[in-house]
Amino acid sequence: MGGAIESISQLGLAFFGLISDNIAPARASLFNQIHQIVFYGKGGYDWHTVYNMPIWLRRWTFNEIRNYYEEEKEVAEGKKSSGGGKQTVINSDGTIKTPELLQKAASSKKPAKYS
Repeated sequence: MGGAIESISQLGLAFFGLISDNIAPARASLFNQIHQIVFYGKGGYDWHTVYNMPIWLRRWTFNEIRNYYEEEKEVAEGKKSSGGGKQTVINSDGTIKTPELLQKAASSKKPAKYS
């Protein structure tokens, strides 16, 4: 049988954990995710709560916030490309359009009587 111990890990390591080559990127990714949840959560989360969340819950929360902002961006871009509901205030002859609210008010307005 010999004295060599064979690893059963698919990675070739006898243990699971971070090695020195990937510690810094993993920490940066973790802190970036925590920051984004706290920042884009608009006060709904504090740093310590997010840091201590189970990993599955933190990932789910991060993905939900990301999906929300992506949908919001798509809606904003859709409005922008379709004109965004912008209205011009100048007629084709160069005169200024009177808003509908003021037109209705002016047509129903009775002359003021002073005693």
